[in-house]
Amino acid sequence: MSAAAVTSPTAFAWRRALRNRSAVGAAAVIVVVALAAIFAPWIAPHAVDDTDLLRRLQPPAWMDGGEWAFPLGCDGLGRDILSRLIFGARVSISIGLLVVALAVGIGTIAGLTAGYLRGTADTLLSRLAEILLAFPYLIFAVGLMAMTGPGLHNLVLALVYREWVVSFRVVRGETLAAREIEYVEAARALGASRLHIMTREILPNILSPILVVGTVRMATVIMLEASLSFLGLGVQSPTASWGAMVADGRDFLLDAWWVSTIPGLAILALVLSINVASQGFRDAFDPRMRT
Repeated sequence: MSAAAVTSPTAFAWRRALRNRSAVGAAAVIVVVALAAIFAPWIAPHAVDDTDLLRRLQPPAWMDGGEWAFPLGCDGLGRDILSRLIFGARVSISIGLLVVALAVGIGTIAGLTAGYLRGTADTLLSRLAEILLAFPYLIFAVGLMAMTGPGLHNLVLALVYREWVVSFRVVRGETLAAREIEYVEAARALGASRLHIMTREILPNILSPILVVGTVRMATVIMLEASLSFLGLGVQSPTASWGAMVADGRDFLLDAWWVSTIPGLAILALVLSINVASQGFRDAFDPRMRT
């Protein structure tokens, strides 16, 4: 028997994923940003809120007037941009993970309930999801933040309040399809409870699309957090946030482009890496993509 014949589907999928250079490179960027966020207090060259007005708007090290002690330059208060960028990664990643975890958890429970029980539960949850989807996401989040006030906790709640709908619709659709499959019918004929069928029979078989949705939506959540922080409705000073850093430099775009451009490029790199990595690994682990 050949080696290819005994290769497990998981090992085969991992080989496909590792051959996708774009996905591997994007995953490497995500790992680097995550490690920088975890070890920020030890690798940041300066304190995140250290101000020095004598270094106000100091350019990056490769420009005239810059120095390698502040390689990415300083902002309008003389704070080191590199240090704030490293600490800002903590905010983006932690909010992204927390919001996605809560939203996927709520959406999965609601989707399983609506898709399997049908009836009144399905009608009520589906109508609520449709109402929330009728509002543009950013405008909806801005309205909630305006009512509850800025802050980290309110930001997480505002994003979760709308984000769970995406997971709900995916899980509901997968559950509607799975509830008619033979193994579910067999469990129902053996007298298994509804909770057992939903959690032990259906949920393990729909985990793949749930994980894909969670990964893809994390990029969206990071963009929304940055947008709200840019508008002054998200994370508040002195906490470093990439969106707030972009906002801090908007008055100096002509004279000190680096203050806004560098954190903007960081947001672009992280969001693009998450999208590329999730797409690549989804294709690798999806049996329908195999040739």
